[in-house]
Amino acid sequence: MNFEHTEDRRMLADTLDRYLAEQYPIDARHAAAASPIGYSESVWNGLAELGAIGALFPESVGGFGGDAFDVTVVFESLGKGLVIEPFLGALVVGRAILSAGMESQKSLLGNLLDGSTVASLAHDEADGHYELSHVTLKATRQSEGYVLDGHKGVVIHAERAGQFLVSARTSGAADDEAGISLFLVPSDAVGLSRQGYGRVDGGRAAELTFKQVQLPASAMLGAEGQGFAVLEQAVAWGLLALCAEAVGVMDVAKQMTLEYLRTRKQFGVPIGSFQALQHRMADVLLEIEQARSAVINAAAAMQADRITRERAISAAKFSIGRIGTLVAEESIQMHGGIGMTWELPLSHYAKRLVMID
Repeated sequence: MNFEHTEDRRMLADTLDRYLAEQYPIDARHAAAASPIGYSESVWNGLAELGAIGALFPESVGGFGGDAFDVTVVFESLGKGLVIEPFLGALVVGRAILSAGMESQKSLLGNLLDGSTVASLAHDEADGHYELSHVTLKATRQSEGYVLDGHKGVVIHAERAGQFLVSARTSGAADDEAGISLFLVPSDAVGLSRQGYGRVDGGRAAELTFKQVQLPASAMLGAEGQGFAVLEQAVAWGLLALCAEAVGVMDVAKQMTLEYLRTRKQFGVPIGSFQALQHRMADVLLEIEQARSAVINAAAAMQADRITRERAISAAKFSIGRIGTLVAEESIQMHGGIGMTWELPLSHYAKRLVMID
């Protein structure tokens, strides 16, 4: 396997890295995270103009990439910049629409690609324990469509979203894969309410409540009761993106720690000259390369059969969780007490790694 990116992908990565270095310093990121919408609209629009969203989708729907490795390139750069703008929702919702949407629904992709519409996945529920098939929000058929009743939790960027991809149960028990249906729900739907809050690692999320939300039959994405496969595939794209983001975060944490080891002195010499710290840092570097390999393997399996894809994604997910936590802990410890301070960017990179896990 050739692990080298194409020239186009390298150029995209360089462009995004340069833009974020110039336009998205850590102070600007903090200000955006604390804002009422939880991100910067100017940065979101700027990145959209650079093609960061378009690179996530194929040319057939107006994008100019869409390969799994295009997704990893974009999100690795976003991780380096600690970006909190709503890329993940655009990817997951867009991929679901691309996979199962009717032509009228695919027309929404244009607004996702140019950044004019923010989309969010509304799937997680209380007591779900991260089981993808756990869905209790009810969708009851009526003569002209469906009525949704229930709750969804931790919906990222929900307060700003224009469209939600909502998983609902049209039949079966709470944890059955069969009986899950997907709906595209506009944010201004009557009976839909949002309770927003800030996230630990920056930005905002919300709890959604659906009370007799009436939808036309055309709001259903795919076939009734058969939404799990679409949901699983869309979430796999999201997991790949998060894993790639984590690799970008790890790279920055690694560089910050190496620089600190070279400049911080004790007993008149840089602490990086101490063999114990050298051994620990060598272990961190090896683990990060292992994480990178897991992401490459997952990206290569995205177009394979379901079992191959899910195994590779699960392996990457596990590796990133373990290694990300290790990198966060070791980086903080090798910085000493200063590593926990708000003023040092490293602490925010470490926090993001822990939250991705």
